[in-house]
Amino acid sequence: MPPAHAASFRSMMNPITADATAPGSLMSPPLPTLLVVDDTPANLSLMAGLLHQEYRVKLANSGARALDLAQREPPDLVLLDVMMPEMDGYAVCRHLKSDPRTRDVPVIFVTAMSQPDDETRGFECGAVDFIHKPISPPIVRARVRTHLQLKTWQDSLRRRSTGLELQLRQRLEEVERLRDTTLFVMVSLAEFRDEDTGNHVKRTQEYVRALAEYLAENPECMPGRTEPLDPSTIELIAKSAPLHDIGKVAIPDHILLKPGPLSEGEFTEMRKHPLHGWEMLRRAAQRMGGEQGFLSYAMQIARHHHERWDGTGYPDRLAGNAIPLSARLMAVADVYDALISRRPYKEPYPHAEAIQRIRDQAGRHFDPDVVRAALAQQERFLSIAATWRD
Repeated sequence: MPPAHAASFRSMMNPITADATAPGSLMSPPLPTLLVVDDTPANLSLMAGLLHQEYRVKLANSGARALDLAQREPPDLVLLDVMMPEMDGYAVCRHLKSDPRTRDVPVIFVTAMSQPDDETRGFECGAVDFIHKPISPPIVRARVRTHLQLKTWQDSLRRRSTGLELQLRQRLEEVERLRDTTLFVMVSLAEFRDEDTGNHVKRTQEYVRALAEYLAENPECMPGRTEPLDPSTIELIAKSAPLHDIGKVAIPDHILLKPGPLSEGEFTEMRKHPLHGWEMLRRAAQRMGGEQGFLSYAMQIARHHHERWDGTGYPDRLAGNAIPLSARLMAVADVYDALISRRPYKEPYPHAEAIQRIRDQAGRHFDPDVVRAALAQQERFLSIAATWRD
């Protein structure tokens, strides 16, 4: 290339921009940026002259140079030659589409190649259109304008979608906080009435979580299980577990706070607390739009955690798998913690003796599969008991 032409071409390779801050255009939006890529100086000069009055135009005479410019400052649209040395247009397009910074930038191939296979390959690379050489200035302007308008709409929709996702996430977080606050208030009410239990509700919550997670991770330990134990379900069951004795708020003080064994009549009254709790939660669920949702497991646990695997429990004398899994988990957690805890009428059992009593009741009081999970989680039970000891 002659020196004069080389100097002219070097100056042309700098971005060609319109003065967006000239008098009368201070409030105008910035001009869209076009990146024109072609290894032939005459073609670059032609495209620059055609487009620079309406757009900010950047020029690149190789694929590597184009990628460098695009990564530094992503353009709004790329006009890309196909047949270039070292890196052809298809390779450049694939690089642009694989980079998160430039994957949404529309690419129009400008090429003398006009076979259907050539266009198919270009569209497969991610191009949005083809302009065939020799170019027609009106067609170039029209295609560029059309695809910039499409990109503007797509960017707007993308921003709106991102904003809606953020709003939805914030609303869901608010609902989650409200749900947790509701559970906290209910649990606090139950604890306030039954002051001797100390950290019982927290320990049983964590025992239930440990049992559920073990069964979820070891499905072969409960081959007949049909109820879900995915992470979200386990979280709901664990958060509901502290409400297992919410019905005790309806039990008279002289029975609930009696510092000794209950009489037969008092025990009959105490046995009503599962139905009291279920009814409270049922009414709360109705006020919140139905029983489905985070209170459904709380209702199962409150009503059925005193059922027995052999059908001799209360209040409904359910047996086996008819007892909801959440309640079967709670039954083991509740009895284990009652055994290892001090009460006005009993001293705490050592862990080994408590676990043996649980083991002895497998198939009678407790679901044998849940008992096996408890045996496998003994170290975790000990850790929970130590962390939340009274």
